Amino acid sequence: MNKLVRQKIVNKSDIKKLTSSHKIFSFIKNNYGIPPNWQRPEGFVSLSKIILEQQVSLASAEAHFKKLNNYLKEFSPTEILKLNDEEMRDCQISRQKAKYLRALSEAVINRELDFNLLSEMDTVDVRKKLTSIKGIGNWTTDIYLMFCLQNKDIFPSADIALISTIKELTNIKSEEGIIRFTKKLKPHRSLAAYFLWFYYLKKRNRI
Repeated sequence: MNKLVRQKIVNKSDIKKLTSSHKIFSFIKNNYGIPPNWQRPEGFVSLSKIILEQQVSLASAEAHFKKLNNYLKEFSPTEILKLNDEEMRDCQISRQKAKYLRALSEAVINRELDFNLLSEMDTVDVRKKLTSIKGIGNWTTDIYLMFCLQNKDIFPSADIALISTIKELTNIKSEEGIIRFTKKLKPHRSLAAYFLWFYYLKKRNRI
């Protein structure tokens, strides 16, 4: 199959539409600029890194990934499955995330997950396929859809940084209000999330 040609999430046309429709994004653009088009390669390594990023800081996840990557002959499902619990701990991989990495590795080896086919599926089918693997929930799937597949209309509603930023920049405080707000961002929810993350990181001097 030929891979789908996708327009990048951060592009001039969508930025103009989003910032002209919603003052919050115009404010971010005018005061902090335009976010980078965060993009990662499709495949096993990227999805493994996203698993390691669950519920920890990006810096911690990166450190754990580097330690694991340096320990392995190559970062592949076969090599992951060779590691015992002690080796995983030595690489600062928690028992829970070790289980998740093994589940992902087994799914790839058993051909239950084919990343080439994944890139051809629609969003609903990608979500169904990924969340069928232990340790991969909606947040992990959302990040893969956005960063790796460049899906333009995803909003990770469980992301603490995004929710915190919405509450900081608007009068919206309730979960219901946030859901209503994000629905209004269609079909540019991924771009909106990029802007909100960008603001969050800029304010904290992490970018």
